[in-house]
Amino acid sequence: MRIGSKKRPGRVAVIGVGVLGACVGWNLSRHGADVVLIDAQRPGEGVTDWSFSWVNASNKTVRRSYFDLNIAGMAAHRELARTIGPDSWWYPGGHLRWTDDPAAEANLLERAELLAGWGYRVEMSTGAEVRGRLEPALAMPDEVPVVLYPDEAWVHGRHLVGRLVGRAVASGAELRSGTAVRDIGTGGDGSVRTVALSDGSRLDVDIVVNAAGPDASHVAGLVARDLPMRREPGVITRIDCAEVPVHRAMHAPHIEIRPDGDASMVLHSREIDALIDTGAEPAELARLLHASARSVVPTLDSSRIARTRVANRPIPADGFPSVGAVPSVPGYYEAVSHSGITLGPVIGRLLAAEIVSGRRDELLADFRPERFTP
Repeated sequence: MRIGSKKRPGRVAVIGVGVLGACVGWNLSRHGADVVLIDAQRPGEGVTDWSFSWVNASNKTVRRSYFDLNIAGMAAHRELARTIGPDSWWYPGGHLRWTDDPAAEANLLERAELLAGWGYRVEMSTGAEVRGRLEPALAMPDEVPVVLYPDEAWVHGRHLVGRLVGRAVASGAELRSGTAVRDIGTGGDGSVRTVALSDGSRLDVDIVVNAAGPDASHVAGLVARDLPMRREPGVITRIDCAEVPVHRAMHAPHIEIRPDGDASMVLHSREIDALIDTGAEPAELARLLHASARSVVPTLDSSRIARTRVANRPIPADGFPSVGAVPSVPGYYEAVSHSGITLGPVIGRLLAAEIVSGRRDELLADFRPERFTP
C-alpha cells in the first residue's frame, strides 16, 4: 500500500543494500517510486551483518541534534516492528553497561545523569541485583554500579534487510545484487541520467541514492563529489554456544556482548579494534575477544569461535550522518552514516519523503551533505 503523496519520483537507483539502503528503498516503494536496489554483494551481508547492531541513543550525546535523531531512530524501529512484524530481527529488552575502571565509572554515571535529565529512561542497579533479576550468568562484583537503559535493543541486521527488500520487491522494486556500480552518467545540466553496472548493463535513472556504506566516498566520486570519510575499522567475532547465556546487549569491562540467535553471540571491543593496525591477525583478535567474553560470562568456556571479520565503519569525516540532496548534482542523494542500525528506519523514512516531496525534515537540519562542499 502506498503512503500518501501527490508526487511520484522517477526511477530511483539505491546503491548499497545494507540497512540504510534497504530502509530508503522500502520507503520509496511505499511512495510508489520505481526503485532499483543495487549491491555488489547480497543484501545485508556487508557491514550491516558485521556490526554490534545496538539500537541506542545513550552513546550519542556529543550533539543534542544527533541525540534527538537517534531517539527518533529508536521510535522508528518500534513502529517498523509494528508495521512489518518483529520476527527474527527485532530484540528489545534493554542494554546493560558497567566498568571496572574508576575514571570510566565516573564518566558512565555522569552520562547516565545527563541522559536522565534529557528524559531518557535510565535505571541504576548493582551487580548483585543484575545477577539476581536479569542476567544470572554474569561474573561481576556485587557492589559495582550497573546502568540499565531499558528502551534500547539489538537488531539482526541481515534479517531486517531481507524483510525490507522482500517487501520492496513485492511492491515492484527491482533487485540487482552481485553487481557493482562502475559509473554514474550525468546530462548537460549535471543531473543524474544513468548508472552503469559491472555486469555490463546500463540503467536509465532519474535519481541516485548513495547508501554504499564504506564505499560511499567512491560512489560520490563517480559524480565528482568529494565525500570525506574516516578510516575506522572494527572487528566482530561470532561465537557458537549450546545455549546463549545472556538475554540482552551489554557493555562489560573490555568487551561488548550480545545474543545473535538461539546458539550464537556477537563480540566486539574498542580496545581490540585498536590492535587492528598493529598487524594482528583476525584470528588472534578473535581469541582476545573470546577470552574477554569468558571472563565476564564464565559459562562461555565451552563456546567456540565461529566467524570473524574486520570491516570498515561508514563514518563521514566529522562523525555525523550525511543525508539528503547534494545541490551541485541534481538527482543525487546521500544516506551515509555510522550507527546505521539505529538510524536506518528514520533516515529511510525521512529521505524517501524528501525525495518525493522536495521538503527536508527539521530532524536532518544539521546533517546536510553540502557541509562537506569546499
